[in-house]
Amino acid sequence: MLKIENLHATVADKPILKGLSLSINAGEVHAIMGPNGAGKSTLSYVLGGRPGYEVTEGSVTFMGQDLLALEPHERAAAGLFLGFQYPVEIPGVSFVQFMRESANAQRKGRGEPPLSGGDFLKLAREKAALLKMDMEMLKRPVNVGFSGGEKKRAEMVQMGILNPSLAVLDETDSGLDIDALRVVGEGINATMRANDKAVLLITHYQRLLDYVQPDFVHVLAGGRIVRTGGPELAHELEEHGYEAVA
Repeated sequence: MLKIENLHATVADKPILKGLSLSINAGEVHAIMGPNGAGKSTLSYVLGGRPGYEVTEGSVTFMGQDLLALEPHERAAAGLFLGFQYPVEIPGVSFVQFMRESANAQRKGRGEPPLSGGDFLKLAREKAALLKMDMEMLKRPVNVGFSGGEKKRAEMVQMGILNPSLAVLDETDSGLDIDALRVVGEGINATMRANDKAVLLITHYQRLLDYVQPDFVHVLAGGRIVRTGGPELAHELEEHGYEAVA
């Protein structure tokens, strides 16, 4: 599904990714862990196509396409979802309207018919219920007045509505209390645990992996993956730290 080969990337002319390679197959959950400054968020932004993140070497193939040749909206239409560490607020735009326009824009890009208002609301209610969010909240401007946990749950509702093939989730667990962490983890599993989907979880801590168990855990340090293992590697990192195992 996703193949990254020898990826180098810079931010403001500073090298961040320095030869990162990673393959993700459909049906798999991969977790990337590593210290601050290792390049975890840079990887997510490069995959999403954020401006200012320049790829200087290497390749990324997604669903048989050259991902780096696609614009951000084309990557989304192709089935890539990027979950942000700090979801932004959009004053004056209701969540429901924003998501209906987003979903239909992606459907148009794939040559699919748009969702009617009734069909969209039915879908939105279903996905909101999975994340224990009241539909009244989703009539408010996007993320405005939401707590950190509510923003993350709303983002998982977005993911459910858009139904991507690959979700790249950048520290989705940050700012979540115990209950919200469980709800978000259950939402990820309900939306993305399928034979035709995959997840790339970027996290500092093992706690999210109690709810979304990975097939593979990778340690990212110095701009490249330095170690790969199974779920037990996350526990080893939690106990001994990155320096001891990288």
